[in-house]
Amino acid sequence: GLATTPAMATNAPPKKQAPWKGFVAGSTGAMLSGAVTHPIDLVKVRMQLYGQCVGDGVAGTRASVASSVSSSSAISPPPGMMRTGFLVVKHEGAKGLYKGLSASLMRQASFIGTKFGAYDLLKSAMPGDRDANGALPFWKMTLCGLGAGAIGAAVGNPADLAMVRMQADGRLPMEARRHYRHGGDALVRVVREEGVLALWRGCAPTVNRAMIVTASQMAVYDKSKATILEVSHVKDGLAVQTGASFMAGIVAALTSNPIDLAKSRLMSMKPDPKTGKMPYSGTLDCIVKTVKGEGIGAVYKGLIPTTARQVPLNVVRFVSVEWCKKVLHAFE
Repeated sequence: GLATTPAMATNAPPKKQAPWKGFVAGSTGAMLSGAVTHPIDLVKVRMQLYGQCVGDGVAGTRASVASSVSSSSAISPPPGMMRTGFLVVKHEGAKGLYKGLSASLMRQASFIGTKFGAYDLLKSAMPGDRDANGALPFWKMTLCGLGAGAIGAAVGNPADLAMVRMQADGRLPMEARRHYRHGGDALVRVVREEGVLALWRGCAPTVNRAMIVTASQMAVYDKSKATILEVSHVKDGLAVQTGASFMAGIVAALTSNPIDLAKSRLMSMKPDPKTGKMPYSGTLDCIVKTVKGEGIGAVYKGLIPTTARQVPLNVVRFVSVEWCKKVLHAFE
């Protein structure tokens, strides 16, 4: 039952799979899982932006009143996941939970599709020894994951930026809101108002985060799956894939949260109205300032929704991708 997915070929040198199949399987699986977990993602972004530096141009909102005294003593603890979700629904209606969905689907298709396609491609191109099942050693899978993450993130950054901005919009005062109509509108307006390169703002943390998440997700998934199959002798199927993707989700949540927090803050920041200076210069600067201002636990703000999102997201995504691969496997 090992050779059910192209990822797990038999010990013959793995059959080169058409690269478009990995891309199509990745995109389809990603869009399905993205739509399912979008509300949790929105809540996560809102929690991460809570208590941010006041230079973000959000003066007047309750969050910035709390953070206007930038010493850590004055910041009230962020509301929890359920409470944040409740506040979004209360102030913006149930529709508010799906803000930025079009951009999210754009991001899933471009970023995650590319990531899965690139990972399969890199794995089949990787030189050197494989084990009896044609699987690579763990460190090589991790390398493939790092590469695939970087490629996917660079392709998907514009849609990612649009999604973060659309999700964050509801917490700005009316006059500061960007009011993008949908993902495409956001991209067009960013180019018009801020120049083409602004689409890749926050690209460094997106790439960093994607490399770490992809390496931990993909390598842990492949390794857990191989281990489960080896130890339990069950046939590869839903149960095995769910177990492996559950592990992948937990590892990805723990590794990505600090970088993810920096990414949310860097993408949604606005220059200080007085000095025109941006509050953060980059990923590391953002993480350092956050720890200084809000304590070390602050980089794990939103960890509960991150985990609550990563686990079902990974399960739905990997299972959908495996299913799509199986369907596409019939097409030669």
